[in-house]
Amino acid sequence: MAKSTNQIGLDTRLTEKLAASLNDLLANYQVFYMNARGFHWNIKGDKFFELHLKFEELYNDALIKIDEIAERILTLGYVPVHSFSQYIKVSKIQERNNVTDGRVAVDYVLSGLSTLIVKERELLKMSEKADDEGTNALMSDYIRAQEKLVWMYSAFLNKKS
Repeated sequence: MAKSTNQIGLDTRLTEKLAASLNDLLANYQVFYMNARGFHWNIKGDKFFELHLKFEELYNDALIKIDEIAERILTLGYVPVHSFSQYIKVSKIQERNNVTDGRVAVDYVLSGLSTLIVKERELLKMSEKADDEGTNALMSDYIRAQEKLVWMYSAFLNKKS
C-alpha cells in the first residue's frame, strides 16, 4: 500500500490525527482565552492593577496562538473547529464565570496552562513521529513560554510549580 502524502509532503494518516489533536488544542485555547478575558474584566481587589494587565497579556497571547493553531490545521489540509458550542463540548478547560478574586483567577490560569502544556507535549510527540517540523516548532515554543508562566504564576500564589 502506497503512502499518501499531503501538499507539504506529510503522511495523511498521521496528519489527520495531528489535525484532530490540534483542533482539541484549539478548543481548549478558545475557552482559556475567554476565561482570561473574563478575569481581566471582572478582577477586583488588592492586586487589581497588576492582574488586570497580566490577564490582558494572557488573552492577547492566547488570541495569537488560536490563529496560529487554526492556520496550522489548514496548512495540514484540514478544517479548524470554529463554533463555540464545539469548543465547550471538547475542551477540558472549563468555563469560569464571574470570577473577581485574583488568587482564584490565577489558580484557574495555572490549571488551564497545565492542561494546555499536557496537550502540547502530546502534539510534540505526534508531530515528531509525523516528521512535521512546523507543528513541532510551534508546540516547542508554546511549551517553553508556558512553563515560565507556570513558574511565575505559581510564585505569585506562593505554590511550588
